This record gives sequence, C-alpha cells and structure tokens, in this order.
Amino acid sequence: MRLRLGILGAGHFGRFHALKAAKAPRFDLIGLHDADPARAALVAGEAGCPALSAEAVIAAADAVIVAAPTAFHHGLAHAALSAGKHVLVEKPIAATLEQADDLVALARAKGVVLQVGQLERFSGGMRALRAEGGLAARVGRPLYMEAIRIAPFRPRSLDVSVVLDLMIHDLDLALALAGSPLVGVDAVGSAVASPTIDIANARLRFGNGAVATVTASRVSLHMERRLRLFGDAGYLNLDHLKREMFWVRRGEGASLEQIPEHGLSQATWAESDSLEAEHASFAAACLDGAPIEADGAAGRAALDAALRVEAAVKASLMAAGAG
Repeated sequence: MRLRLGILGAGHFGRFHALKAAKAPRFDLIGLHDADPARAALVAGEAGCPALSAEAVIAAADAVIVAAPTAFHHGLAHAALSAGKHVLVEKPIAATLEQADDLVALARAKGVVLQVGQLERFSGGMRALRAEGGLAARVGRPLYMEAIRIAPFRPRSLDVSVVLDLMIHDLDLALALAGSPLVGVDAVGSAVASPTIDIANARLRFGNGAVATVTASRVSLHMERRLRLFGDAGYLNLDHLKREMFWVRRGEGASLEQIPEHGLSQATWAESDSLEAEHASFAAACLDGAPIEADGAAGRAALDAALRVEAAVKASLMAAGAG
C-alpha cells in the first residue's frame, strides 16, 4: 500500500519534505503548492512532481504535509481535513489554541490522521532514550529536566519567536517525559536580532511535582543540544550533537568509586534521518492504523506551553521596564 502525498508550502523546510517524500518507499508525491509560483516550480522540479494549486493538491492526494508559515497552518490543514485527507502539519500545529482545537475536532470527526511535526521525537537520541526499557529503566520517575537548544542566527522562521521556532521541540519532550499536566510557567527572554523573542529561558512545573528548565537561543555562535534528567532512581545526560548518552543508577553499570553502590552506563547511536523516520511514522498511521506519534492533542499541548512561555516572557519584560 502506498500513499498519494501532496505538500503545501515549499519554503526551506517544505523543500526538505518534498525531496525526502519523493524517495520515500510508501509515498507517491503527486504535487506541491507554494504561494510563490517561482519557488513552487523550482522545488517541484527538484522533487520530480508537478506544481499545482492548493486545491488541486488536496483533491489529488490521500494525505498532505502542511509546511507553510505558521499563519497558514490552520487554513490549509482545515481545508485538507475537511476534504477527508490525512494531515501532517509542521509545528506549531496552529497560531492559536482555538485553531488547534478546531483541527483536532475536525480530524476526529472525519476519522483521519492529524500528526504534528514535532521532529525531535524521531531523533536518534530520543529513540535511544526510549530503547531497552526507556526512561524508567534508567532514572525512574523524572523529577527534574534541563533542556538546552541553541543555534546560530539564520534569517528564516522569523515570523515566530524562538519559543515557537526552537523551544517548542523541548517543551513537547518535557510534556511527554513528565507525563503530567503543565501547572505553572516562569520565563525570561528578549529580542536580539529580530522583532520577536530570540532568546528565552523557561521554568515549567508539572502536576506531579516534576520541574523542567528549558533554554533556547537562535543568536548563538555555536550549536548546543543537550538534555539532562534527574529521576528518583538515577541521573541521565544526553548530548544530541555528540550522539552519546550516559546514566548513573544504583546497582547497574560500571562501578563508580565516588558514588557507592552506583554504576555508570553509556550508549551511543549512529547518525539517523529524523525526517525520514517522521515520514515513515506518518505513512504507518495512515496506511496501517499505527499509533500517531505527536498527534493533534500533543501538538495542542506543546502550543499551549509555548504560548504560556511567550506570555511569561512578555510579563517579565514589562515588569523589568516598570522597575
């Protein structure tokens, strides 16, 4: 079984989707659309598919990937879902919670797949973390998480803040790892090289008592992507860029003189293609009825967390100005 796939949006990331989908074993790329006809023609030529109107893409496809700017996510995804098509929409799921709720309800009513492009769930590091018993087997129940995601400045994705651009990946992971509702947010941040927030740090509190600190920057001189987890049974450090992870736990691993009765375990992983894994997951959900990784509800929760972080940053800036 194969899926007739269309792509709506052929910008920086839409192009990656198109090129990857053109070679995917379970996709037939039937066409793509972009608001810029010249861009659409260029990417369609690279991917070996026709450039079509948005309406034509939706009509011809079984499923669509929405990779347009965030402001257009709801309109394009709504049109595709209304036509009974499966949808993979890039993160954030929409610009507002009301729009997200509309998409979730519509997908449920139509009985189709709504998946959100929370790409970090498909990274080699997160797959390594989930392997062999997952997080519980390494640190037990998470008590504290620290995620850092910083990158050099690039003049794209500036239609949204760094919170919706980069931090939302780690907000989604923190929600998934905590397994508990978000009950409180404190945050600081600032615009540096764009009109929106370019650096931000947030402290999240969850209903089960877990806490997470999340830092994101898109104006740094180098890249850094790390995750630390403290649990009731151990400690774990994961470095996405070095592709290595180690954890300390009682009674397991190589013995540690400095921590009696505890041992050190390590794991590494080969470089992997997260986008390819995301496409395969989407195809499996659509064609095989497999569970949806990062479904509409998860996308909505990540958006809610991101908007709360943005609100907290703005409140902190106003308080600083008043002071």
